[in-house]
Amino acid sequence: MTTTAGPEAPFALARFREGAGSRLGLVAGDRIRPLSEQDLGAASLNEFLAEPDWDRLAALADAEGEWMPLSAVTLTAPVEPRQVLQTGANYRQHVIELVVAGLTQDGTRTPDQARSFAADIMDNRKRNGEPYFFIGLPACVVGDDQTLALPAYSKVHDWELELAVVIGREAFRVSPEDAMSHVAGYTIANDITTRDYVFRKDMKEIGTDWYRAKNAPGFLPTGPFLVPAAFVEGGNLTVRLELNGQVMQDASTSDLLFDIPALVSAASQTMPLLPGDLLLTGSPAGNGQHWKRFLQDGDVMTGSIQGLGTQVVRCVEEPAR
Repeated sequence: MTTTAGPEAPFALARFREGAGSRLGLVAGDRIRPLSEQDLGAASLNEFLAEPDWDRLAALADAEGEWMPLSAVTLTAPVEPRQVLQTGANYRQHVIELVVAGLTQDGTRTPDQARSFAADIMDNRKRNGEPYFFIGLPACVVGDDQTLALPAYSKVHDWELELAVVIGREAFRVSPEDAMSHVAGYTIANDITTRDYVFRKDMKEIGTDWYRAKNAPGFLPTGPFLVPAAFVEGGNLTVRLELNGQVMQDASTSDLLFDIPALVSAASQTMPLLPGDLLLTGSPAGNGQHWKRFLQDGDVMTGSIQGLGTQVVRCVEEPAR
């Protein structure tokens, strides 16, 4: 995909294609300039994020340099995480609607009764529960410059647009009060899911199989920008996904059951979160499962999050083998 406009922030980071590889760049408005190790003051993006010097990049954003139009380059995933953590069931209204759908199937509750009951469950979970995490493969992180190949083994591949937290300095057993000091920035992620692989059919007692459901090649389109946290109000952003021009998801991160500090803190209790890691915050209502409409050959997903830009993912059906 060719991107013509950067995010609204004064500057952001991105990666663009250069030969067979990619190069880190600084985005300001509709321009991008390559960043050398000397420019960055670090040997790699993750090393920079461990101790980010945003003032250094702010000065470069206002300086002369080897600027190119964004439209002249092909952007790819802006991050190179070593770990990817995903959050499930974290939009309050979305989960309420899922519970209501289940509770009203037997006819013992009216929709209003079911909604009140589900809201009480969610509010109690927020007070006394904890986030639900699972892990993804970093190899699935790609840019929207790659088409999404829909594996032929299923016809129920689904979208899940999400705000993704990019970790800065290492976070290990941090408190919610200290968590935001470990957040470097944010990007967009579309957490693709093969619905009929989520639950094991051979032995239901095993439960979910997130490896097979979420980790096919290219199943985590990410980017196109990494926007510094200082420019983003992560707790109040519009999350919107269109499928072939039709709005399917439209929500606000203000509806998160567990907010960003709570997520970072909880995730850090088990394993250190490393610079450059991704922590996905959950997906709002409006997935294909809700609409009973899943991804097909030729579909175009346009995902945007307020202040973070827009990603465009094109789908192609993988030939049957």
